[in-house]
Amino acid sequence: MQTTWDLSVFYDGFDDLSFTSDLAALPLRIAALTKAIGEDAPDDAEKLRGLIAQMEDICARFERLSMMTQMTLACDAAHPAANAAMTPLMRAGMAYEQAKSAFARYLAAIDDLDALIEGDAVLAANGFALRETAESARHLLDPALEGPVLRMQLSGGEAFSQLRDKLDATLLVDYRGEQLPLSAVRALAYDADAAVRRDAYKAELAAYAKIELPMAACLNSIKAEGQTMAELKGYEDVLTMTLSESRMDAKTLEAMWTAIRGALPELRAYLRAKGRLLGHENGLPFYDLFAPIGSSTRTYTIEEARDLLLSVFGEFCPEMSGMMAQAFDERWIDVYPRSGKTGGAFCEGSYALNISRILTNFAGSLSDVSTLAHELGHAFNNRMLRRVPRLMTETPMPLAETASTFNETLLSAVLRGRAAREEELMLLDASLSENLQTLVDIYSRFLFEQKVVEAQADHPLSAPELKETMLWAQEQTYGDGLDPALRHPYMWACKSHYYSTGEHFYNFPYAFGCLFARGLYARYEKEGASFVPVYCDLLSRFGSGTIEDVAASVGIDVRSADFWQGAVESIVQEVRRFVELSK
Repeated sequence: MQTTWDLSVFYDGFDDLSFTSDLAALPLRIAALTKAIGEDAPDDAEKLRGLIAQMEDICARFERLSMMTQMTLACDAAHPAANAAMTPLMRAGMAYEQAKSAFARYLAAIDDLDALIEGDAVLAANGFALRETAESARHLLDPALEGPVLRMQLSGGEAFSQLRDKLDATLLVDYRGEQLPLSAVRALAYDADAAVRRDAYKAELAAYAKIELPMAACLNSIKAEGQTMAELKGYEDVLTMTLSESRMDAKTLEAMWTAIRGALPELRAYLRAKGRLLGHENGLPFYDLFAPIGSSTRTYTIEEARDLLLSVFGEFCPEMSGMMAQAFDERWIDVYPRSGKTGGAFCEGSYALNISRILTNFAGSLSDVSTLAHELGHAFNNRMLRRVPRLMTETPMPLAETASTFNETLLSAVLRGRAAREEELMLLDASLSENLQTLVDIYSRFLFEQKVVEAQADHPLSAPELKETMLWAQEQTYGDGLDPALRHPYMWACKSHYYSTGEHFYNFPYAFGCLFARGLYARYEKEGASFVPVYCDLLSRFGSGTIEDVAASVGIDVRSADFWQGAVESIVQEVRRFVELSK
């Protein structure tokens, strides 16, 4: 099996004439769209149909160029041609944002837009996107400011975001007499040898100290820019802007956090029990969060991971397992860590080609197999979105994490169902270590980001202040579950999500996805195979409504604490079982 992804489906290389011509033509197509938006037309419906076709064409070309460039940089941060292509791509992106703003103003000015939409089949198929775009005109930058502000972002937040990624991808860690990529050292957190985990943790923290100054500058600049953008768009603050752009109510967010806060004492019980199993009496050291538990120290080859996933998901949905087989066979996945490759994992989809590309840093642990299931869930969501027009595929981040976490939940449940009793503790630990990341750790990240955003009104936080704030956030959430002397003060440098200029508070979507997926999985357990087409249809509609409306379409009220408490309780039950077995 080949373990690097194939980008030739996009272009043969950066010197491919198709790449250079597409890149050169992109600004011209955007200019033509902008001109068409401003032209008078006797028939608004006909004009709108033409504009939609132009936007779909631009999105397809942008997608192809961006995936070629960004996927290359994800595995080779210093790639000269890909870095060179980023500048014209980002400029084109800025121009397209301005074109979309002009489109929003045009839609907002149409008398009785609803009647126009309902009277035309093409417009009706894109109805939610058109109405949402018209509504967004209330929060657009002043036209006189828009161009200069977007250009300044290229050398501001976007430049700092790219710098952060390069620092992360090129940092070498001094570990036991050799230098390893940061991603490889972080993967050692799953090693069966406690000394390896401890030494890797110490080496990781020492390595972050080398880049804490530029990392702090990147984070502060991006968060300060976020506050400025919120003000310019007429939002009260960054979180309000993020919730609006996520199509999510503040009431929904607070209902979720209320359920999580109420469960923190029992969730910490898992950490303390795991700590005792590993010989710790003062809570779990951070470096043992992902330590394997139980007599089994099973690791997986990538071939074994593939076979397991095809088996598990073939029983759930043959269409999904078929897509997974395609992903492995057609080189959708870049599997292993290496120098110059970014850490973590992600999935990016191509609507035009009906394929995805997945990056992982696979080291063979069960957690790595779960990560593959997670990213392939994103890929399946991408495929389901092909059922709707392209403009209806823009999925808010909280919903975007649903299919991925559903896959993790299903995989864990199936493996525990197949396990002998002596394996149950290990599998429960694997499930809980992931779920506590998406509840407890994500809540700590949310609290941390709140503090950082608030601080920008006074002063940028220094690296020592950022470390202190991170430790404070971990105390609020992990509490006595973690050893206070062995936490992770550099999680703000570790997590790329803090450095996104387009998605501030890129943390709560994971908690939402985890618990929303739990609620959907409970439905699957009750309804069986009849729920699968309902689930697939739900995924296809993630870009077709607000989060509250999409959830209500399958009978879920996400504004109610009852739903979230029920979802959290399913995880707490696993904690109770783990504590019982650990005794």
